[in-house]
Amino acid sequence: MPGIEQVALAVLATLAAAYVRGLAGFGMAILLVPVLALAIEPAESVFIANILGLLIGLTEVRRLLRESESSARLIALAALLATPFGFLVLASTPPDIARFVIALVALGAFAAIFLPRRPADMPGPLHTGATGVAAGLLTGFAGMPGPPVVPYYLGRDIPKPVARASMMLVFVAASLAGVTSGTLLGVGSWHIAGFGVALFPVVLLGNWLGNRSFGKVGDRAWRIFTGVVLGAAAAAALIRLV
Repeated sequence: MPGIEQVALAVLATLAAAYVRGLAGFGMAILLVPVLALAIEPAESVFIANILGLLIGLTEVRRLLRESESSARLIALAALLATPFGFLVLASTPPDIARFVIALVALGAFAAIFLPRRPADMPGPLHTGATGVAAGLLTGFAGMPGPPVVPYYLGRDIPKPVARASMMLVFVAASLAGVTSGTLLGVGSWHIAGFGVALFPVVLLGNWLGNRSFGKVGDRAWRIFTGVVLGAAAAAALIRLV
């Protein structure tokens, strides 16, 4: 079981990550996994992130289905199918290398936030499906479906509430796939699952605080805030590794 210092680190990281999720609609796993991976095994941190993402997503799924773009269904389906392959890669990767790759993925998500916007038109099925496959692979390997999904929605000139709901719906499906695959492949254990469930009240608090902030900040400030938080988390993980 995690020690006192590990629990304290997990609680602080979870509260901050859940706040970012509530405010931005994404970023919980991108922020949480690199920090947790400094205290516990990478595979365990990914499993916990998926448990928390699924639990908080289920509390909002009806609203997300109503407010999201239709593309979110295809991306979610592709992610569900691809996630087990990501877990298989993670299981065969040495922990130090996995930590390094996870930190690089988080840095990539940070950079993607600042890419120029594209027109609002929905991309074709090939682009949409590839986004879902990439999200599933990263869900299994890093617990982070966000890096391909965030540019897909935030990179287009669509309303912020639609982009937010669409991303959240994809992440619910990715978390479901992650929890299921991790359990079947033996990545997660009962005590790690229990640790994740114990952190759920912290997620509820952080997500509630983030939801209260959503809509109170402008688009530019919203992007800058989220990018700085995600970039700082990834940079901290890389510095610790070096």
